[in-house]
Amino acid sequence: MFWRAITFVMCQALVGLAVYLLDAGPQRLTLALLAALLGSYAWLVFDTLRGMRLLKWLRDGDTSDIPLGSGYWGELFDRVRKLVRLRDRAVQDSANRLQEFLAALQASPNGVLLLDHEGRIEWLNQTAAEHFGLDARRDMLQHLGNLVRDPAFAAYFAARDFRDDVVMPGRNSSNAIPVKLSVHMHPYGEGRSLLLSRDITAVEQAEAMRRDFVANVSHEIRTPLTVLAGFVETLQSLRLDEDERERYLGLMAVQATRMQTLVSDLLTLSRLEGSPLPPAQDWHALSILMAQCEQEAHELSALLWGKAHELQFRLEGPLEIAGSLSELHSAMSNLIGNAVRYSAPDKPIAVRWTGLPNGGAVFSVQDHGAGIAPEHLPRLTERFYRVDRSRSRETGGTGLGLAIVKHVAQRHGAELGIESAQGKGACFSIAFAAQRVR
Repeated sequence: MFWRAITFVMCQALVGLAVYLLDAGPQRLTLALLAALLGSYAWLVFDTLRGMRLLKWLRDGDTSDIPLGSGYWGELFDRVRKLVRLRDRAVQDSANRLQEFLAALQASPNGVLLLDHEGRIEWLNQTAAEHFGLDARRDMLQHLGNLVRDPAFAAYFAARDFRDDVVMPGRNSSNAIPVKLSVHMHPYGEGRSLLLSRDITAVEQAEAMRRDFVANVSHEIRTPLTVLAGFVETLQSLRLDEDERERYLGLMAVQATRMQTLVSDLLTLSRLEGSPLPPAQDWHALSILMAQCEQEAHELSALLWGKAHELQFRLEGPLEIAGSLSELHSAMSNLIGNAVRYSAPDKPIAVRWTGLPNGGAVFSVQDHGAGIAPEHLPRLTERFYRVDRSRSRETGGTGLGLAIVKHVAQRHGAELGIESAQGKGACFSIAFAAQRVR
């Protein structure tokens, strides 16, 4: 302000002095004073123009430089420009952080919706759009209650009690492929809400499988236990002759063996699911493995049918396989054992080991039994799934054999194949990759 006052006074003095020195007339003092007044007016006009340029620059929000020079307005312009640039930088940083935050929410595996105090959508990520069938552009600022009409969610949203979540069907849910969502609202700010949705279909399926598994195991164990308990009570309460006693003890032994087999299969499944993958460097001879399976198949056939099946074993192609010998033996013997159980003794069973053009090999078991209806094929590898429960109990099956085979195949990088038709038998195969055979 000091230099501003100095320039104003100097402008007046210099103009007045110049007129006073140049005019030699009697009225030069008056003219000099008028000139000084005009000089001050000129300075005021020039200064006002500079101020107006600065004001226009502020109103327009322009960020380019304007030539105001030095002095009061020039310094004011420099200071304001620095503040504006700092503000713009802060706004840009805030915008960048917001975009990063929204990008993180967009990448979230859970659905995220931001709702205002009236329940209208302010923002949502793609996962939420898929969960609820929404469109990020079309449905912005629409009331969520008008877009999601599920009764369970509508009651939850209207109650405004968000201490727990609510489970509702997803947008693409159907009877064949059910989809379950867990939805939880979290109030924040001034009446706003954060809605999180999570696809819990796999969790629900796992829980259902766990319940079914426990129920199936309980049922499978309860049946032989009931039989054993009945026979024990009979032996304790009745006086039996030696033949009856031996018959009862034999039936008890069968039930005990059935429970032992069930426990053994359960332990095998548990070990397969919890152990490391089998090594690819341990090589085993197919001839020895097939000889063991053939001997066991003859023994099982004699036990179940009183005579041995006609077993046709043929090995062609690579004669060594890499992996876990016990697991491979379990898988192959299970497939052969199933063929023995479900084929009449007068029907042949063909066991083949065949090389493939790509260097791999296929182990297959072909029977000529009753075959399997097409609707049962997708579920055959489920635990305890049986096409005919009464038939399985007669043959001593546990319902876990094919589940074990599937796990062994997956652990060895192989693929389990099932081909069957009613009345035409069935063919079960395990296709091994080239790196597993030689």
